Amino acid sequence: MRIPYEEMKSEFKRIFMEKGFNEESAEQAATSFADNSCDGVYSHGVNRFPRVVQYIEKGYIKPNVKATKIGGLGALENWDGHLGLGSLIAKQCMDRAIDLASQYGIGCVAIKNNNHWMRGGAYGWQAANAGCIGICWTNTQPNMPAWGAMDRRIGNNPLIMAIPRQKGHIVVDMAMSQYSYGKIEEYKLKNKDLPVPGGFDSNGAISTDPAEIEKTWRMLPVGFWKGSSLSIVLDLISAVLSGGNTTADVGKLGGDEYALSQVLIAIDPTKLNDSENIEKALDESIEYIKSSLPVSEDGEIYYPGERAAFTREDNLKHGIPVDDEVWRQITST
Repeated sequence: MRIPYEEMKSEFKRIFMEKGFNEESAEQAATSFADNSCDGVYSHGVNRFPRVVQYIEKGYIKPNVKATKIGGLGALENWDGHLGLGSLIAKQCMDRAIDLASQYGIGCVAIKNNNHWMRGGAYGWQAANAGCIGICWTNTQPNMPAWGAMDRRIGNNPLIMAIPRQKGHIVVDMAMSQYSYGKIEEYKLKNKDLPVPGGFDSNGAISTDPAEIEKTWRMLPVGFWKGSSLSIVLDLISAVLSGGNTTADVGKLGGDEYALSQVLIAIDPTKLNDSENIEKALDESIEYIKSSLPVSEDGEIYYPGERAAFTREDNLKHGIPVDDEVWRQITST
């Protein structure tokens, strides 16, 4: 089924308010979840929403909480998220990083005690919309084995990089696993295999079966040992800068994912280079890449973030695709 954007947003807002959020916070939160879904990131929008409700009910997510600054020096600060709604806390702290970048050219805000921030790319787009390069990442619960290991001890720790551009921002949003768990769940709901292997099945073989991978929790790191190494480093930097939990610490919290550590960086490139030169370099590079010879006759080469606008336009026109059972869970809340 397809649900109109405003109907979906209204339903999200209703539930947030019933769970104790004030109208302002509920509006912002509902907009965040509806926007993620409208841009085609269903795994961190509508599909994730029932679990967010569960976490509110369990007390992991505190309504109406805002992050507070606990330390800093110049362009570098650390904040405490106080277990607020992850998307609202991360947005607040990226806003602060952007403010710091306007003053110093760069701003870095590290957060401890935040919850899952949903679509990490949202904060890259946020920075780019403000004219800043955005770099941010989060750690997670242990949900992936280190390269060569059987049991999960590291996270799929998403990394986002965004570059502002007048003709369309360039945004990379990637987990350190071949697929995020949200994307695995999305393919399972559609009863489809993954396009490429994403983890290991019950027999220890590399698999494209999302249900088998979800069962074993043995995700495949991007670049094999390289993704494993990046996951470890991102986790440790976020914990060191924020003073918060490592993935190992999160793993001791009883199996649920909360009290995470995150880093949000904004850089104002115009402090070092003329905006006209920046746009010229970006446009020439994108044009060069997009003029590549496609492997298929009707193929097209996209730059990171380009297809989000197409998906949003289609979903605003025709409604946002939603699994029937997921929407039933949401509307019966």
